[in-house]
Amino acid sequence: MYRLARPLLFNLDAERAHDLGLRALELAHRSGATAMLGKPPEPLPTRAFGLEFPNPVGLAAGLDKNGEHIDALLALGFGFVEIGTVTPRPQAGNPKPRMFRLPDQQAVINRLGFNNAGVDALVRNVERAQRKGGLLGINIGKNKETPNEIAEGDYMYCLSRVYELADYVTVNISSPNTAGLRELQEEQALRRLVSILRDEQERLGAKHGRRIPMLVKIAPDLSDPDIEACARVLSELEVDGVIATNTTVSRIAVEGVRGAEEAGGLSGRPLMGPSTTVLRMMRTRLPESIPLVGVGGILSGADAVTKMAAGASLVQCYSGLVYRGPALIHECVEAIRRRKFSPSRGPMPPVA
Repeated sequence: MYRLARPLLFNLDAERAHDLGLRALELAHRSGATAMLGKPPEPLPTRAFGLEFPNPVGLAAGLDKNGEHIDALLALGFGFVEIGTVTPRPQAGNPKPRMFRLPDQQAVINRLGFNNAGVDALVRNVERAQRKGGLLGINIGKNKETPNEIAEGDYMYCLSRVYELADYVTVNISSPNTAGLRELQEEQALRRLVSILRDEQERLGAKHGRRIPMLVKIAPDLSDPDIEACARVLSELEVDGVIATNTTVSRIAVEGVRGAEEAGGLSGRPLMGPSTTVLRMMRTRLPESIPLVGVGGILSGADAVTKMAAGASLVQCYSGLVYRGPALIHECVEAIRRRKFSPSRGPMPPVA
């Protein structure tokens, strides 16, 4: 089904195709036609962050920013869906056009800029969702006009609003499309922000009688010393997990390609190498008690297995869905299943 729809979608502006694709997915779900989009995978229970995931393949944040399509996305067979990034107040994001495809490179460039309807709208959408078949992550950020010096207020507000509704929360400090946001990954700023949020996480856990895991999403463009510093801070503050990585501002892999000069974060096939390198480096520098989610450039089951071999406990897709469609989910789960139970490897150990 997706093979038939893809040429039509690729004839549209990338953002318009994105919106149309989500509406079509929602229609398929409501009419009971989701099975026509692809066969959901059989369960492959995977434990991470103290949670039991139906399978280790999830949807990365950014596709469903407002949590309007949670049930339709879970019905595709994802083990978990991450919605957002959400900010305290609604914001329009950057001017259009702001999404671009590089088809020959199986890549996407976006400079959306945390466009979303605000955390109150997201909360209402989550409360309406049935959430069958998988877990829900909620990705939080800061509003564009909020200075970094007081950014913790935005993150704390979002954390408190979504806490009871999320299975886990992701702190996004690595998008390249909000000016200055990545400065929050610098060691001193990172320590201050994550320390404040860890305290708030524990306070909310005590208040609600349930501790929700908090993850931090990092960029693929960190230098080796920055990766060392980041791992040191996140280890000392005992975050529950790390997502590696967000999109890249580098254009080395697509230099000279038409459209590559557009500003924004590059995702898809060219991100596979850089993001996996950062994933592998973080795995060697973080304690085993902090699981990693591998994301960036997954367009096949083999790519998902590569992320797992580099140290990921879970993986996420986004741009791969643009080029491969929902069949990618089943392919990734089955590839991981084969690796997990390969006689030459023995069963993979569970992750706490």
